[in-house]
Amino acid sequence: MAKAETVGKRAPLKTRRPPVGASPGTLIADPSARRSELRLTLISPEKFETIENASIDDLNTHCDSWPVIWLDCTGLANIPLIEEIGRIFSLHPLALEDVVNTGQRPKVDFFEDHAFVVVRMIDDVTAHRYEQIAVFFGKNFVITFQEREGDPFNPVRKRIESSMPNRLRSRGADYLAYALIDAIVDSYFPPIEAAGEQVDSIEDQMLNMPHKHQMRQLHELRRDANVLKGVLWPMRDALATMIRNDVSYVKAETKIFLNDTLDHSLRLIELVETQRDMLTGLIEMHLSLSQARTNDVISYLTIVSVIFMPLTFLVGVWGMNFDPDSSPWNMPELKSQYGYPASLLFMALVAVGLVAFFKWKKWL
Repeated sequence: MAKAETVGKRAPLKTRRPPVGASPGTLIADPSARRSELRLTLISPEKFETIENASIDDLNTHCDSWPVIWLDCTGLANIPLIEEIGRIFSLHPLALEDVVNTGQRPKVDFFEDHAFVVVRMIDDVTAHRYEQIAVFFGKNFVITFQEREGDPFNPVRKRIESSMPNRLRSRGADYLAYALIDAIVDSYFPPIEAAGEQVDSIEDQMLNMPHKHQMRQLHELRRDANVLKGVLWPMRDALATMIRNDVSYVKAETKIFLNDTLDHSLRLIELVETQRDMLTGLIEMHLSLSQARTNDVISYLTIVSVIFMPLTFLVGVWGMNFDPDSSPWNMPELKSQYGYPASLLFMALVAVGLVAFFKWKKWL
C-alpha cells in the first residue's frame, strides 16, 4: 500500500504474451527484462554452501551431490539460460512460458516429479509495483525466478546459514519451498497494516475538517485494496490446492506448515476486506460531510441575505428624492433633527429582531 500524496503513475499488472499462433511453450523475453544472474545455495543437515554468480557448470557439478539445492535466478532476459535450467531439471515448457510471461495469476500446477507455483509480492510499495515470483520444487531442488533484485527471502537465507539445528537444513525441498512462499505471504502484512493506520489517520482528520485531498487519498487506498484483493484471493486458492493435492514430493508434515501459511493469507484477505469496507464508508462520509458543509454555507448566506433584505428596502425608501416642502406627506422624516440616527437604530432593531427570530426557530 502507498502514500497517496506522493505517488505518481503506478505500474500496472501486465502480462506479456507470445505472438498469436505461437507454439505452446514458446519463451520470449520482455525487452525490459533484467539481466539474468544465478545464486546457487547447496544445503545439507551438516553444512551449506552458497555460490554467487553461479553458472550452468556449477549447477551440473553440484546438483546431484547435495540433498537439497536452491537455485535463485534474478532477471528473465537470458532465455537460453532459462531453457537450459528447464532441461537440467526437466521442467515443463508451459510452466517456463509462464515464468517469462510475467503478470500471471497466482496459481499452482503439479507435474509428475515437480510442482510449479506462481506468487506475487509487493516489489515497491511507493510505486505500487508488484513482482511475479515463480517457484519450482521437486524431491531435492527448489528453483525461484524473480523479475529483479530484492525479495523477502533474507530471513530464510539467515536460517539456512545459522549453525543451530533448524528445519530448513534437515527437511527436504518441499519445506524450503514452503518457507519461501511463507516469507512472501508474510511480507504483505507491514504494508497492509501501514495502510490501515493511514485509513485511521484520514478518518480522524475528516471528523475534524474534511479536505479535498482526503478524497484523492481514499480513492488511491481503495484502488490499492482492490489490487491486493485480486492478488490475495488466488494466492489463497493456490495454497489450498497445495494442501489438498497428494503428491509424493510434498510431505504430510509440510502440509501442516502450509496450512499455517493459508491461515496467514486468510488473515490478510480479512484485513483488506475490512479496509475496503472502511474506505467505502469514509468516501461516503466525506461526500456527506462536504455536502453538509456546503449546505451550512448556503444557509448562512441565505440568513445574511434575509437580514439585509428589509434593511435594503428601508434604505431604498429613505433614499428616494422627495421634497418635504411641497407637501407634508412627501417624506417628512427627511427634516427630522434625529432622523439619521433614528433610521440607523430602527434598522439595527430590525436586524437584531430577525437574528432573534432565527435563533428561536433554531435556524442558527
